[in-house]
Amino acid sequence: MTITMPPAPNKNDMVATWAFVEVGVREILNNLREGLDMATYMGIYTAVFNFCTAKKPESLVNGSILTADNVHGGVVLSGEDLYTNLKNHLTKLVAEIHENSKSHVDEALLSYYVQEWDRYTTAAKYTNHAFGYLNRHWVMREIAAGKRDTYDVYTLYLVQWREELFTKLNLNVMAAVLKIIEKQRMGQTIEQSQIKSVADSFISLGLDTTDRTRSTPTLYQSHFEKPLLEATTRYYENESAQFLMENSVIEYMKKAEIWLNEEKGRVGLYLHPEILNPLMTACLGALVNDHSGLIRDEFQELLDHNQQDDLALMHRLLVRIDGLEPLPTKFEAHVRKSGLAAVERVAAESENLEPKMYVDALFVTHVHYQQLVDDSFSRDSKFVRSLDNACTEFFNRNKVCTTGSTRSPELLAKYTDMLLKKGETNAEEADLETALTKVITVFKYIEDKDVFQDFYTRMLAKRLINSSSASEDAETSMISKLNGICGFEFTNKLQRMLQDIKVSKDLNIKYNDSRGKASDGEEAKKAINSNFHILNTGFWPLTQPETTFMPPPEIVDAYTDFQKIYLDQHSGRKLTWLWNLCKGEMRANYIKNAKTPYTFMVSTYQMAILLLFNDADVVTYEQARNATMLSADWLDPSLGILVKAKVLKPSPNDGKPEPGTSYTLNHGFKSKRLKVNLNISLKSEQKKDVEDTHKAVEDDRKMQLQSTIVRIMKSRQKLKYFELVQETISQVNSRFEPKIPEIKKTIDQLIDMEYIDRLENEELEYIA
Repeated sequence: MTITMPPAPNKNDMVATWAFVEVGVREILNNLREGLDMATYMGIYTAVFNFCTAKKPESLVNGSILTADNVHGGVVLSGEDLYTNLKNHLTKLVAEIHENSKSHVDEALLSYYVQEWDRYTTAAKYTNHAFGYLNRHWVMREIAAGKRDTYDVYTLYLVQWREELFTKLNLNVMAAVLKIIEKQRMGQTIEQSQIKSVADSFISLGLDTTDRTRSTPTLYQSHFEKPLLEATTRYYENESAQFLMENSVIEYMKKAEIWLNEEKGRVGLYLHPEILNPLMTACLGALVNDHSGLIRDEFQELLDHNQQDDLALMHRLLVRIDGLEPLPTKFEAHVRKSGLAAVERVAAESENLEPKMYVDALFVTHVHYQQLVDDSFSRDSKFVRSLDNACTEFFNRNKVCTTGSTRSPELLAKYTDMLLKKGETNAEEADLETALTKVITVFKYIEDKDVFQDFYTRMLAKRLINSSSASEDAETSMISKLNGICGFEFTNKLQRMLQDIKVSKDLNIKYNDSRGKASDGEEAKKAINSNFHILNTGFWPLTQPETTFMPPPEIVDAYTDFQKIYLDQHSGRKLTWLWNLCKGEMRANYIKNAKTPYTFMVSTYQMAILLLFNDADVVTYEQARNATMLSADWLDPSLGILVKAKVLKPSPNDGKPEPGTSYTLNHGFKSKRLKVNLNISLKSEQKKDVEDTHKAVEDDRKMQLQSTIVRIMKSRQKLKYFELVQETISQVNSRFEPKIPEIKKTIDQLIDMEYIDRLENEELEYIA
């Protein structure tokens, strides 16, 4: 663009200078799109420079007395007249823009405002550069002197726009903005850039009087954000009410989320980022909070029908307004009810309940609702806590646990034993690991973990002694998982049991090597293949049977040789033989009709009885008792199993194991298996074992309470009675749920034992 400028003015002539500059300023505004040549720009810049640096009368400059502040490098600086003329010019210019705006309404007004704003601010930037010398010297000096109504030229443009146009036009402009936003909400296409330009202009006009380099959001918030939020609230209040009248709550939730996403998208397209939070708050208030009661009322039905996607949608909406209560409580009640029903379905016969069925019922329920918490509730801590509370409740108190909460850990331990024991249906290693993880999941919710520990320890002992573990790695993995939950103290004995078995293997290798070297060929053939376990008394849950026993001569040499070798290597130790846990295999060569002799797997007691028939065809009850020296409690069951398996025939035929009954071998014995397991426990023995375990648990709990109370009192010396009870509960809670009467009873016992003493004001003192 080539501008026809007036002749260059005399630098001392204010009227001529402003006339020259005014032409340039107006042409910049009106014809800037066509371009600005360097000559014109430099002409304006030079005129401003010359006027500001021209020498003025030494006494006055525009009626003001000269001071050191008016002088720069020996030159008197003057610019007030030029600045005032520019300000007046802008006032008239903006007034013209405002007058022209009166012929526009709605979208036309919006287009006009945006167009004029863009033209005006672009011209302001160029003019600001042309007045650079004025800005750097005279304006800066005035600002430094504390004159708050003096601005650099660009800011002056904005101030004049705000004071002369914005204050008169902003309501109409904002009304137009709200109308086209509503059009877009109703699905129409709009010119989004216009809204963004208006928002940016409102922000630019928020001048910070304390810091001229930045703007404040106050004007934008009061004139753009506030009306937009109010209009948004009104719009969605009407739309939501209308939609709910015509649709279900589920459909409304889906629509509400669509609306919310649309509003969030608008912020990214043409609104200022800082409006996001207040806009979402307004939308959530109208769309979710106002209808939260209706939304929450659908929760139970969605749970009952397992509508996970809809539950997830409900959670996403309500969590944004902190409106979940009382849904976690309802969820907890629902899970508990569902879990109790699942257990009830498999508990038709509680006494004969399969451990696997019971554990599966607990686990499947947990997995189902855990997935719901993960997927639908985004692992919300409130729902996680509700799930934990519900599982803890129905895992420990259900139809199977009518006799007490110890039933769950007992069945869980039995199920674990089934997994880890050799059998026909052993799982693959990966499947076994998955099953053990399932056990641990259930175990976490078991309150009486000490009951599980006692049952598990006894069952582990049997698996290790009988070499019936499905996998050594699986045993180690299970103990490691328990250690991760309950700590080293819980699993110390279990780990030592595994260690004893490993040490025993090494001892047996050395023993067999030494026997092989010491025996000649004939003796080696007659030698019995034997294997021994050396078990540390302090770690194994084993007790010596209350009966005497005379081992058969056939095995005496083997165990005496091992005992001699072991004690030679470990002097000072004592070996106690647990014959009730010993077992062996015998070949039945007496059965004529068998092509391959049967092999009987028997206990040592059964072995001693059967070996008597090598020297006699008939053995009486009294002979068996005298030869084995077993008490009736152990002899009778051993004979009973042999008779029931038809290995022995009693005389008379219905004779019970008692004096007067005699026994002969059944030469017609038949079995589908070549290996016949006769080393089986009777139901009465199994029941007694369970009873013994529960008794051991009770004894352990008493000791645990005593040691815990003594430990607390020793560290605290003095403590209130109530505080001691609470502290005791806190410390033993990880192993079992202590009953307050038991704690009080234990405290009284320790007082009688003079470990602690009762003081005044319900206070106790450690005195041991």
